[in-house]
Amino acid sequence: MKVVISDTKHELGVKAATLAAELIRKTIAEKGFVNIILATGTSQFQTLEQLIKEENIDWGKVTMFHLDEFIDLPLAHAASFRKYLKERFLDKVPPLKAVHLINGEGNIEAEIANLNSIISQYPIDVALVGVGENGHLAFNDPPADFENENPYHVVNLDEPCRMQQMGEGWFGSLDEVPLQAISMTVKQIMKSKYIVCSVPDERKALAVRNSLLQEVSNIYPASILQNHAHCTFFLDKNSASLLPEKVVA
Repeated sequence: MKVVISDTKHELGVKAATLAAELIRKTIAEKGFVNIILATGTSQFQTLEQLIKEENIDWGKVTMFHLDEFIDLPLAHAASFRKYLKERFLDKVPPLKAVHLINGEGNIEAEIANLNSIISQYPIDVALVGVGENGHLAFNDPPADFENENPYHVVNLDEPCRMQQMGEGWFGSLDEVPLQAISMTVKQIMKSKYIVCSVPDERKALAVRNSLLQEVSNIYPASILQNHAHCTFFLDKNSASLLPEKVVA
C-alpha cells in the first residue's frame, strides 16, 4: 500500500485522478475494455472533477459500478448517489459502455440479486473509494462484515455515519438520514485489481490513522486495505495530520 500526501485537497484530487486515469488507459490498452467502481460523497469532489478532464480515455469501453446507495431515498433527493454520479460524472463524459447504478427504491432483494449477478461477470480493474469519519469502507460501518461473499448487501447505518451525512450537508437533520443502505461488500471491493483511495479533510484524520496504523480489524473497516496488493491512499495535510513523520515521509 502506498501513501501520497498533498498540500491541498485540490492537489490530492488531481493526483488521485491522474493515477486512476493512467490505470484506466493501461487496462483498455491491455484488454480492450475496463471495469471501474466510483465512490461518492464530498471526499470525491476533487478527484471526479479532475477525472472528467483527463484526456485520451475511451469512455465507450468503460463499464461502471458504484459503491452504495441509501434505501428508500428518491432519485431527486440531494443525497442520492445516483443523482450525484449523474450530475458530477456521467453527464460530463461521453457515454460509457455500461452503467450499473444502485436503485435503493422498490424491491431491494431483487435489486441486490440483479446487481450481484451482473458484477460477477465484470471483474473490477480500478476502484475509486474513500474512507468515512468512522472508518467505514463503502457503507460497511464498524464492526464491518469482512466475510460476506456476496458483492452487495443491505447494511444498517450507525449514528456516526449518519451524522457525517448530515454534517456534509446532504440532509437537514439526523432524522432525515436513512437507517439502511445497499452497499458493496468489503470482499467485493478487495477483489479490485487496483484501488485509488481519496481521503481529504481533518475530520478524517483519526480514521486515516486507524486505517493505516492499526492492525487490520473490522472495528477499523478501511484497515483491510493494508492487505491489498495495489492500493494507494491519497491524503492532504489535514487528513494526514495524525500520522507519524515516517509515514508522511
